[in-house]
Amino acid sequence: MDHNKMVAGKVKKPGKRGRKPAKIDLKAKLERSRQSARECRARKKLRYQYLEELVSSKERAICALREELDMYKQWCLAMDQGKIPSEIKALLTGDEQKALQSSSNKIPKNGKYGSSGNGQNKTS
Repeated sequence: MDHNKMVAGKVKKPGKRGRKPAKIDLKAKLERSRQSARECRARKKLRYQYLEELVSSKERAICALREELDMYKQWCLAMDQGKIPSEIKALLTGDEQKALQSSSNKIPKNGKYGSSGNGQNKTS
């Protein structure tokens, strides 16, 4: 009885202290684990789908911007050669007409023109 301790008349054996875990049904524990794994895989799948959609939309935006950049490069090359592209002529004549129309109208009280005031609406 060297290794056993006497406490209040009871013999305690050395070992783990504290509460013993309740016996959990192993089948129920395995089923909970499987269900948790299924939910985790479903969340992961949704996350990857969202990221793939995000990447494809960004790629489409990049392609559109590259096309626009190429168009502007072509315009610059044409102007370097002394030619004014018809698109720029149309923009300039359209802006001049709008400027003439807006100068004949009174300025609103807030000092801002409507969306058709300068012809350069930004879209996102």
